[in-house]
Parts: sequence; C-alpha cells; structure tokens
Amino acid sequence: MAEPAELTAETIAHGGAHHDEPALLGLNAEGWVYTGVTIFLVLAVVVFKAPALIAKALDDRIAGVRKQLDEASALRAEAEALLADAQARKAAAEADASAIRARAEREAADLITAGEVAASEAIARRTAAAEQRIAAAERAATAELKAEVAAQVTRAAAAIIAVKADAALQTRMTDEAIAGLDRRLH
Repeated sequence: MAEPAELTAETIAHGGAHHDEPALLGLNAEGWVYTGVTIFLVLAVVVFKAPALIAKALDDRIAGVRKQLDEASALRAEAEALLADAQARKAAAEADASAIRARAEREAADLITAGEVAASEAIARRTAAAEQRIAAAERAATAELKAEVAAQVTRAAAAIIAVKADAALQTRMTDEAIAGLDRRLH
C-alpha cells in the first residue's frame, strides 16, 4: 500500500494534489529569487557602498533644504524691510498731505481776508468817486444856476437901463464893464 502524501500548504492550495516543482541545487524558483535579492543587496553594500551614497544623497538634500530655508529667511527679512520702508513712506506722505492741506487752508483764509479787504477798499474808492462826482455835479449845477440867474439879472438890468438911461449913461457903463473885464484877464 502506498503511503499517504504529506499534506502541506502547497498541496492544499493545489487542491490536495502534490505537485513537484523543478529545483536546482536543491532550491526551487522562490529560493533562487531570495538568493538573488540577497546577493544584490550584499553587492550594493560592499561594492557600491550604498549606505555612503544614500547618506551623501541625504546630506546633499539636507544642505539644499537648509540653503532654501536660508534664502527664505533672507527673503522674509528683505520683505519685512520693504514693508517697514513702505509704512514709513506712507506715514511721511500722510504727514506731507496734512501739511499741504493746512497750508492750503491758511492760504485760502488769507485770500478770503485779502479779498474782503480789497472789496472794502474798492467800495470805499467807488463811494468816494461817486461822492466826488455828485459834488462836482452839484457845483456845476450851482454854477449853471448862478450863471443863468446872472444872465437873467443882466438882461433885466439891461432892459431897465435901456428904458431909463440915456446914451451917455450906456456908454459909461459899457466902458466900466470892459475895464472890469480887462482887469480880470490881466
């Protein structure tokens, strides 16, 4: 009678049937894969010095990150300096704007005061000129009135004299009037 086949995980996985795999030097395919990986790792460590290379790559990466952090710190410091400068310029501009506004308000107040003074002076000058024109017109009217009264009195006196006087009296009065005019002219 035949011995029952040994039950292994492999035989159970294949439905209970025993399956022989080819082997080389006592190792099946899976054993050779493990052996190849092990040989590769040993060669990588010994020949290629993989840990040193990995450490150097990590060190280089760390140095690159530190350099980027230093650059970022420098950029941040520069940005903070620019921000402080911009804030200082803003404060200076606001101070200048306030000073300009205050100066403009003072100048406007001065212009208003000067305008009021100039208007008052112009009103005073025009009032004085109008008063002078009125006074001149009154003097001219008075002079015209006196001249008219004198002319009428002269005509009336001439008419009265012409009626009552004789030729000798008229000649004497005319001579006296001409002599009076000569005295005034010289």
